[in-house]
Amino acid sequence: MEIIINNECFNKAISEVSKAVSLKTPFPILTGIKIIAEKNCLILIGSNSDIIIEKVIPLMINDVKVLEVYKTGSIVIPAKYLSEIAKKLPSDIHLKVNEKQLVTIQSDEIVINLNGFNPKEYPSLPQVDEAKYTKISSIELMEIINQTVFAVSKSESRPVLTGVNMSFKENQISCVATNSHRLALRELAIETNVNGSFIVPSTSLNELTKLIKNETGEIHIYITDSYIVFKSDTISLFSRLIEGNYPNISGLLPKDLKTVITLDTTQLLKGIDRACLFANEWRNNNVNLEIKDGTKIRIFSNSSELGKIEETQNIKIISGEIELSISFDGSFLMDALKVIKEEEVRLSFGGSMRPVLIEPVDNSSYLQLISPVRSY
Repeated sequence: MEIIINNECFNKAISEVSKAVSLKTPFPILTGIKIIAEKNCLILIGSNSDIIIEKVIPLMINDVKVLEVYKTGSIVIPAKYLSEIAKKLPSDIHLKVNEKQLVTIQSDEIVINLNGFNPKEYPSLPQVDEAKYTKISSIELMEIINQTVFAVSKSESRPVLTGVNMSFKENQISCVATNSHRLALRELAIETNVNGSFIVPSTSLNELTKLIKNETGEIHIYITDSYIVFKSDTISLFSRLIEGNYPNISGLLPKDLKTVITLDTTQLLKGIDRACLFANEWRNNNVNLEIKDGTKIRIFSNSSELGKIEETQNIKIISGEIELSISFDGSFLMDALKVIKEEEVRLSFGGSMRPVLIEPVDNSSYLQLISPVRSY
């Protein structure tokens, strides 16, 4: 194998696939990055068996030649050393591999020799059925991940709740996340011929959003027996699925609503943010909401050491009972409001000890639920 590659492109690719490499694995081969030189591209793969990231570097990027392949072949190079070496090289990188897996890296007058691993020992990628896929724009995929992934559980006691439940049916994707105290649900019409429900680890989805944040095209999603695959033109992320049954959330959505109010989203978020300053003393970051006379909402929190912070905001629309007092985890409320893009938000209450339903006005494809906390 022999190539010359632009060092900036090479460094970026190494950085992206390194996110999937664990240096603590019991399998030495997985501490490396697999590099495959083909006639028309260079492929880099990093894996810890739960997440696999594959990056493709073409010969030309934006009409500029970034890669020359003189001899095809493959090698696995220790990720730690490859990353550090590539960062410190001043110009294009000339990489050669002989039949004994000895790697020679040259840049200007700098020559480095490194022992590689036998690429045949590296695990092969999961097989994908190219005919069954879901197609979605990278911007929409990032949005539905960002609007749900924050609500997953941080506790490993129920592994299924540490992931986002992605369901595909009749040209629609539905994403649900919950930690039993809050829930986020987002639906989107898309092109798909996949059916089924799959639990994707939140760590994989957070990594995916970093990888595709600069992508502008479409992402193809494939499902294998134990992996979900997100694939763009140049980068792919394979994530192992979480086994188990996700809870049925349809029974959680409140039916008996007693008070429904509409507020300004940004103003409410800022008010909750201010109230959280004095909420840290409480185990659940208690922020209290109180409706009086049906025209204003009072937002306040108390601290025995610091004192009290409160403000009132105008209610734009109200229906049902015009008096209510309820407490929430302020950080949960802030997380919920931060991902709502619409100017107005609707809060629907079933009483002081029932979850609040939070929905952007004029967008029925997205909702959140947050359970109240005790205020004593």
